[in-house]
Amino acid sequence: MIKEKFFKRNGGLILQQQLSADDIVINKTRIFTAKELDKGTDHFNENRVLGRGGQGTVYKGMLADGNLAAIKKSKKVDESQLGQFINEVVILSQVNHRNVVKLLGCCLETEVPMLVYEFIPNGTLDRLIHNDEEFPFTWSLRLKIAAEVAGALAYLHSAITIPIYHRDIKSSNILLDEKYIAKVSDFGISKSISIDKTHLTTQVRGTFGYLDPEYFQSSQFTEKSDVYSFGVVLVELLTRKKPASLSGSFEDSHLGLAKRFLVMMDENRLASILDPQVLDQRIEEEVIAIAELAQRCLNLNGKERPTMKEVAIVLENIKLSANPANIQVNFETQGFEKGESESVISITNPSWTTGR
Repeated sequence: MIKEKFFKRNGGLILQQQLSADDIVINKTRIFTAKELDKGTDHFNENRVLGRGGQGTVYKGMLADGNLAAIKKSKKVDESQLGQFINEVVILSQVNHRNVVKLLGCCLETEVPMLVYEFIPNGTLDRLIHNDEEFPFTWSLRLKIAAEVAGALAYLHSAITIPIYHRDIKSSNILLDEKYIAKVSDFGISKSISIDKTHLTTQVRGTFGYLDPEYFQSSQFTEKSDVYSFGVVLVELLTRKKPASLSGSFEDSHLGLAKRFLVMMDENRLASILDPQVLDQRIEEEVIAIAELAQRCLNLNGKERPTMKEVAIVLENIKLSANPANIQVNFETQGFEKGESESVISITNPSWTTGR
């Protein structure tokens, strides 16, 4: 009776209703017992904690079939948390992409609801960029991760029946598997979007430093808001600086990384903000190409930003091109949606030398 009470209170009936329209999704979404998850996490031992966030705590666990999993235990139940939890189950049950973290199922018969994901062993991109100085963070790995995340977002925005906007893209929501393949995670405040492709919210949601200024001012969330946040991640990959630093000089903390980056680009002083590891003549053209792409993503006018589909194509082209400086870019190509044209990037400033 207690388990049934929790199941109802945790949105089990709402979830069943949401998923009932699609039998395939129901079959893919496994309902775990509280006993299995308790045993698999050694009674939710503190030693098993992978991370803590606004929505709850994530534990490393072992399932009955021997597979490792990441188990997200929500905070104490209130109406807003419950909505986020059900939202995440519904959204991730629709998604099947190699660069999106896979939802295995959920548990609703406990006091707080739980989500069970595939276990991603190498932690977050945020940790790799900002806390792992010893790791050989090569340019090719940065480019690969950027292309994978862009591909996942392009899929969410334009390759499924009902577009999904992530709404909280940041380096701590990008996980890395054993082969350092990127996986977009944490869909708690994501939205499935109807045909008009905009979403008006009464409360602005997201993370400071990654938040689209246009969305902040208008409360109108569009696909281009995710593009802005992805642009900030690109700048992190280029600079290894935090988007909103509480340390460092007053100028650094006051302007924020995105704004400082745009100022450096406008003044043709890109080198002064780049991570020293990417100041290498052999990859100069690629670095400039990525910097210019980030600049486009961070345009204060959302309509002037490229779509994630265009961004993904640009990144793939830069990855595949031996000489990105020869590639011409056109973000406004006609017939793009039909796949009749290619979108690539032009190099307008072929040198990052400071003071030019």
